[in-house]
Amino acid sequence: MYNKNLLNKNNIYIACILYISLIIGFIFDENLNGGARPDWLYTNLPAIKDFSESFFDTFFNYDKYNHRHSPIYLIFLSFISKIGVGFDTIRFLHLNISLLLIYFFFKGLTLKFKNFDKNVLFLISISIFLSPTFRSLSIWPDSRIIGLIFFTLSIYEFLKFDEKKHIQYFYKTLIYLIIASYVSPNFSVFIIFYYFNYLRKVEIKHVILSFLICMICSLPALYYLFILDINFFIAYTPGANVNELVSLDFNLSNKILIISSIIFFHLIPFLINKKFLKEFIKFLKKKFFIIFLIFLINLYFFDYVMAYTGGGFFFQLSNFLFNNNIIFYLFSFLSLLVITYLFIFNLSNILLYSLLILSNIQNTIYHKYYDPLVMIIFFLITFHFLPAKFLSNKKNLIILYLFYSIFIFARTIKYLVF
Repeated sequence: MYNKNLLNKNNIYIACILYISLIIGFIFDENLNGGARPDWLYTNLPAIKDFSESFFDTFFNYDKYNHRHSPIYLIFLSFISKIGVGFDTIRFLHLNISLLLIYFFFKGLTLKFKNFDKNVLFLISISIFLSPTFRSLSIWPDSRIIGLIFFTLSIYEFLKFDEKKHIQYFYKTLIYLIIASYVSPNFSVFIIFYYFNYLRKVEIKHVILSFLICMICSLPALYYLFILDINFFIAYTPGANVNELVSLDFNLSNKILIISSIIFFHLIPFLINKKFLKEFIKFLKKKFFIIFLIFLINLYFFDYVMAYTGGGFFFQLSNFLFNNNIIFYLFSFLSLLVITYLFIFNLSNILLYSLLILSNIQNTIYHKYYDPLVMIIFFLITFHFLPAKFLSNKKNLIILYLFYSIFIFARTIKYLVF
């Protein structure tokens, strides 16, 4: 008799095949997102070597490396290097550590969707193997994937608190988020989401105590960044021309249009749903012109150019096909329509969307920042009927796997041609 709580052997075989594909990618230096390999060779690796040879000099001059990522994970890898472990071995160790992201995502899915077939949840979680970003950042060590592991672990503890109401899960949620933020600072903004949800569920004494703990834990980072003035956040990145370098950018119009289009891209497999389409059309009849006005305002201030690099799938596609932003503008408008529909009816969802926008403070906006983050957030902490609807039909998995396969094919063509 079929038991939905037991994993099917065939699904375990699929996971093994996907893992082997990652190993093959490691052997042949796969680099689907394009930037992972040069980031490792020319940015991460030099810092790791210098940390292992001259820790304090590197630590107190880290901003000179023009590196916008936290040094924490690089320091960890430098300790491994210092005891004699070779860099290829370090890369392979990192690849296997990265698998924890899939594991914690699966744990979160089984916790939130207890009444659903565990095999479906398992296949959802291992679809991350097909994420070009996951593959690239696993093969070429990067702190962002480690930060995402701890962020996903914090979400898991958040879900456990919702189920069991034990205060220990409240503190563990915040502790794992603090670790995620030290490894990859962009995750720090999600403390706002947690407190927004916890304020109604946790005694005020624990809220105050946890806030003090968070403040104390943030002091070393603030001291490093602003007192010692080792502010790696302002590492310069490409400008609009070869003679220009920029760093931080607070043009919200750039972020809203590009990040919305990236979020929409990763939601495509989950939007192929009759109920969604029916409800979405009703929504458009009421809100279309308001959203169109918001889009026009953002369009007026939009000034992102190809020279910045990045921009997401639709931005790159538009400029590749027509050397302009026309296709991108169409998809960014559609993205605003869909995201407004998904998030507008729930304050927690609105907050999540806002934090995804605010988590990117630099001028460059890369697709890798939101893959597979969007899927993890969509299933685990958004409030909407779509995740459950998607999971209720096993055939939807074909759509998801086909989507990622096409995405990998497109990235492979781009990588080989350009």
